[in-house]
Amino acid sequence: MAVENIISGWKKKEFKPVYWLEGEEEYYIDTAMQYAEHHILPESEASFNLTIFYGRDTNWPDVVNACRRYPMFADRQVVLLKEAQFMKDIEKLEPYFESPLASTILVIAYKDKKVDSRTKFAKMLKTKAVMVTTKKMYENQLPDWVQKMVTEKGLNINAKANALLVDHIGNDLSRLEKEIDKITVNLGTRKSITEDDIENYVGVNKEFNTFELQAAIGSRNLAKAIRIIQYFEANPKAAPIQLILPSLYSFFSKVFMIFGAGSNDEKAIASAIGVNPFFMKDYMHASKIYQYQGTERALLLLHQYNLKSIGINSTNAGDAALLKEMVYKMMS
Repeated sequence: MAVENIISGWKKKEFKPVYWLEGEEEYYIDTAMQYAEHHILPESEASFNLTIFYGRDTNWPDVVNACRRYPMFADRQVVLLKEAQFMKDIEKLEPYFESPLASTILVIAYKDKKVDSRTKFAKMLKTKAVMVTTKKMYENQLPDWVQKMVTEKGLNINAKANALLVDHIGNDLSRLEKEIDKITVNLGTRKSITEDDIENYVGVNKEFNTFELQAAIGSRNLAKAIRIIQYFEANPKAAPIQLILPSLYSFFSKVFMIFGAGSNDEKAIASAIGVNPFFMKDYMHASKIYQYQGTERALLLLHQYNLKSIGINSTNAGDAALLKEMVYKMMS
């Protein structure tokens, strides 16, 4: 069951005694915990029937005692255990999970990790609790996620603005949501988010960013690529090399996949390699310019310069110097 399904059930007043939310993606866990804290109980009942624990500061008997208590002047109570990954002897909650109180809704946030599925405790959770394991979203899923969030706000976003936002922030869903909210506030009566809005309200230069560097390298425009790298050199926070190299590697990996796609249909290839059809022409153009050997060489160079960027086989050159050297070699 996904977190969205859990919240949907809560909105319909459908509750289970125990919810266990674990995994790498904090955004979904935080979303569920926020809803449980602020919306399951009416404000008039929450003061008596909402209990919040933090794993680092609490012991398992305190959680069990709170869960065994009956609600006051209400049909149910809510007990939240946040940061449960830091709680000692959390497995000792097992007897309560086996026989929970029907009037208590216990929601546990176990972030950044998951219980060992081989243990008795994990097997018990799967049968006795509503258990959700969250995963970090893949890069190619982010544009659709942004589009969905924007649409839910009654807005739309053009493909380039979406790409700039995702490229700048990556898969930090909480930050993506905050930036979209900030843009929404500043749009006024407008309903469309453009690359100008990303530049003005998120702080991404629409001419000098990783996305534009990728486009310049993909089209073998050396002069433009060097100008963008020089901008990065003067503005180190704009695009650290640790973000640039993975982005370029992803780009050339998808270009490389084109050679094995077995089709000339751009829409079919876009679907197969996980690229927005709007940008497919850039990938096709790069595949024609670099050909198979040039694309393979670009991937090897990206691997080599990633190692150099962390000090392996490096001559202590700065990030900008490494990027310029790599780009020269790619295009030569």
